[in-house]
Amino acid sequence: MAVLPNRFLVKMDSNNDYFKTYQPHLGMVRLTIGKATGITAPKKKSGASRLLAKIVKDVPDCYVKVNVGAEPEWRTQVQKNNHEPVWDETHDFLVSDFEQDIAVDIQDDDLAGDDDIGLGSTNIKEVLLNGGTHELPLTHKGEPTDAKLTVHAKFFHFVAESSGLSAQNSEGADQICGLATILIASALGLRGQPEELNPSVKVTWGDKEFSTAAKTYTPGTDIFNPSFDQAFRIPVTADMLANPANFRISLMNKKDEAGGVEVAFQDVVGAPGMLKEESYDVGSGVTVRASISVHGLQLGQ
Repeated sequence: MAVLPNRFLVKMDSNNDYFKTYQPHLGMVRLTIGKATGITAPKKKSGASRLLAKIVKDVPDCYVKVNVGAEPEWRTQVQKNNHEPVWDETHDFLVSDFEQDIAVDIQDDDLAGDDDIGLGSTNIKEVLLNGGTHELPLTHKGEPTDAKLTVHAKFFHFVAESSGLSAQNSEGADQICGLATILIASALGLRGQPEELNPSVKVTWGDKEFSTAAKTYTPGTDIFNPSFDQAFRIPVTADMLANPANFRISLMNKKDEAGGVEVAFQDVVGAPGMLKEESYDVGSGVTVRASISVHGLQLGQ
């Protein structure tokens, strides 16, 4: 939870404006796993372990697990019977810091349990400074091997321009062509018995759904005007852009919806800087202070 791009807000002043505190992502890296070479048994091993025996006697069926910071793990397809597998598979990851780690883990697909082949790591800055291509040396259980894996990277900045929000920036079905960000700061004007209030805010866009942490009344807290200070990020793909749904902000009390409002995608895109920041009326005199923004992509130089 403390690995980038995750961040924690520690409010030193209750008057802090979350919209000014929030640190947006820098952009997106399009990472391609290329070719591995030298997939052999690790050096300087004593004994005949099951892993060593398999690598020596059999040709491995390799795939790669890829982690970029705390972004969700992605894995390639399996390349069967190959000591020098070529994947040329691409995936997009959000970037909040150029020091964000890139960790790769080559595995041998096995019905009896996948075997470790080699680990490699770098960071986004290092790959980009190498011209977008980097050959990673692989280790096994902390020891160097002759194996290497080539990775390629393209960096895209997030830009608040509708011209950058295009399916042309997506080279595949699941690749990113933009980013929607919803910030929920607070709610104002709740009514009822304090002990019966358990407010949260649910954000929905198409089939994507997120909820803030629910607030509970304790003496000294203002349960009628709770602060949430949470951000939700939704990568925009070409199919989402082709038929965009409305954003919906719902005020919840426990599992029940107490009110809500819909904001059209085109209203956000058409707003200055593709940003709408308002206290939205969700009904019964209650407002939710929220910011909805959309960003397109611009290839970094």
